[in-house]
Amino acid sequence: MSAGAQAAGLTVAGFLARCALSAARDLGRTASAVAGEREVIAEFFAASRYLGHVGSNLNQISRAINSGAHPTELDAVLAATERAVQRVQHAADQLVAHA
Repeated sequence: MSAGAQAAGLTVAGFLARCALSAARDLGRTASAVAGEREVIAEFFAASRYLGHVGSNLNQISRAINSGAHPTELDAVLAATERAVQRVQHAADQLVAHA
């Protein structure tokens, strides 16, 4: 998602909006296909917001580490975050490839 947005010179939100508008303008597609894509795009917006919250939590963890703490779940949280980011990126890349 971010790679596509960067290539287009847009923010991620702007890129997703442009994809949504492009899909809406394609009159050759069925209403169900458009509705399905709108659901996917809505999920990407939700995922983007969620990852923003995760980023805030990671900032809090960073502050704790900088003060000398080491949360026991840190490695698991970081690994799960990386997997989530990769899944969202892969899904966005696939969506763009099929657009």
